[in-house]
Amino acid sequence: MSSNPIKNKLSVVIVNYNVECFLEQCLHSVMKAASKISTEIFVVDNNSVDGSVQMVKDKFSTIICIENKDNKGFSFANNQAIKIATGEYILLLNPDTVVEEDTFEKVVAFMDKHHDAGGLGVKMIDGKGNFLPESKRGLPTPTVAFYKIFGIAALFPKSKIFGKYHLGFLDKESIHEIEILSGAFMLMRKKTLDKVGLLDENFFMYGEDIDLSYRIIKGGYKNYYFPETSIIHYKGESTKKSSVNYVIVFYKAMVIFAQKHFSQKNAKTFSFLINIAIYLRAAAAIVTRFLQRMVAPVIDSLVIFIGIYLIKNYYEHYIKQSDSTYYPAEYMCYVVPAYILVWLFSVFLAGGYDKPLRLLKIVNGLMLGTAIILIVYALLPEQYRYSRGLILLGALWSLLSMFCCRFAFHLSGIKKYSLTAYQKKRIVIVGSEEEVVRVNSLLNQTSINVNLLGFISSNETSLSDKRFIGKVSQLQEIIQVYKIEEVVFCSKDLTVQQIIYQMSLNCDIDYKIAPPESLYLIGSSSIHTSGDLYTIDINSISKPDNVRNKRVLDILTSLLLLICSPVLLFFVHNQIQFLINIFRVLLGNVSWVGYANEGDSLQQKLPDIKKGILTPADSFSKFDTEANTLHRLNVLYSKDYSILNDLSILWHSFREIGRT
Repeated sequence: MSSNPIKNKLSVVIVNYNVECFLEQCLHSVMKAASKISTEIFVVDNNSVDGSVQMVKDKFSTIICIENKDNKGFSFANNQAIKIATGEYILLLNPDTVVEEDTFEKVVAFMDKHHDAGGLGVKMIDGKGNFLPESKRGLPTPTVAFYKIFGIAALFPKSKIFGKYHLGFLDKESIHEIEILSGAFMLMRKKTLDKVGLLDENFFMYGEDIDLSYRIIKGGYKNYYFPETSIIHYKGESTKKSSVNYVIVFYKAMVIFAQKHFSQKNAKTFSFLINIAIYLRAAAAIVTRFLQRMVAPVIDSLVIFIGIYLIKNYYEHYIKQSDSTYYPAEYMCYVVPAYILVWLFSVFLAGGYDKPLRLLKIVNGLMLGTAIILIVYALLPEQYRYSRGLILLGALWSLLSMFCCRFAFHLSGIKKYSLTAYQKKRIVIVGSEEEVVRVNSLLNQTSINVNLLGFISSNETSLSDKRFIGKVSQLQEIIQVYKIEEVVFCSKDLTVQQIIYQMSLNCDIDYKIAPPESLYLIGSSSIHTSGDLYTIDINSISKPDNVRNKRVLDILTSLLLLICSPVLLFFVHNQIQFLINIFRVLLGNVSWVGYANEGDSLQQKLPDIKKGILTPADSFSKFDTEANTLHRLNVLYSKDYSILNDLSILWHSFREIGRT
């Protein structure tokens, strides 16, 4: 590769794909870390549609932004910047990271003193302060991969034999030579890259860090783990690492690595292990997802069926006073299961299976289901009307049993089944008076139900404002005394070192960071989940019950329009397209109502929904079509969504439902 003249000490390369809020926070930290060292910063955007590029241009004008017109992949994008970089050292940095103010100074100083170092990684923690084991890794040979894939490494993480993948036997607080660096923070000497080459573009997203780390070692250099500075890594914001797709893509990248670096025999062994792992992990993910969704309905149906069976027997012998079977066998075989299906489906529609659990939604669903059953019952011939009393008793038992099951789920300690999950979260905000007031205002505009216990001063000055309950040095005591569940740090007033230090003292609560002048509060719930964030709540339309209700409305409306189409064809424009639209909506390709088309600049910030035949703008006969006005309409539609809004738009714009 061609080498550019050295003009800077450090070149930072960040590849971004649809993570604007995390990128903004990352860049704030990078700019602070670069203040005392000659640094150039590149953001390579892989055709994001969330406004990332415009944000960089508006807020970070000194940063070099490379805009790709399609997603070129992680390796290709990094190479684009590396080829024009002029730094003595190249740092590949994930956008979902936050670096300490002196991180760059420390790592560059270490590399300057250790001329044998080709690459360096640092200590990484997740959004709750937990150490991330991928901060230091060993080479994934077939043996090491076998121990990792089949869970043996997890059973013996500190073993020198079984724990080589994450090098668990090495002290995480000491400097070590390691084999594999993490692509989230990968510092390399430019001379090293000139010798061993850039990232291999055959790796689209995963495995390129392993490949390059191994080539650095083969080139005669050493890779180091350097824990004297830490970064926060929110883990996988561009992808969901628990998905089947991630498993397949990641493990296939491992196959490419094996074929490239291992002997033919070892590569075949590695590929065999990887393929087994793909099938096992994919099957496990599918089964787990199915069980997680079906465990509550299955338990409900079994308990309800058993209860109705006992009620029926009691009803036969003590109410009907029949010595023989009063109800035919078909009653328990077909009729009762049909009742149960109606009740469970109604509870599902009412949101009774959504998380967190809401007992009122179960009541609403059972009332709806019982009403449907009684209406159908009244329309049946006399010989099929077995007992209205059993229907009512069955509904009452269903309510009682589902309540009991929910309390049992709650007592089991499984968080997603907790009945208290909807209660207000006990929270404190740490920062200056100006910032904590701003962040508190943001919290009040989100959908998060919080109980603000008070503010904590970011400095040690005396506190005259009664809303401040302590100083940052007292944070851990305040957490214990007030049983705080979440802490929000104002990064404008606190250093990243201060934030990481406080997070490391208590990993049992949640943390958020509020970047300066931002509408986002960013954090992570656990090591196993991607980072999460609070934003001003425009997500009403994407809540599970509204997604479900909107889809049910689309289906019912389409069926009604189809039945009435012989008459309606005389009233709508473009009759053929009207009929086509009915089937497009039924198939789920489009919705009857969606966002107004406001251009490319703003719409992508809204929650994702299906394209609509009609839009909120269609409710107005005379309308200003400026993009900002359309955006405000879309925001209102998203923020205050209800099926009544869709019905209103359909009613006012009925003639236009034949639109292409």
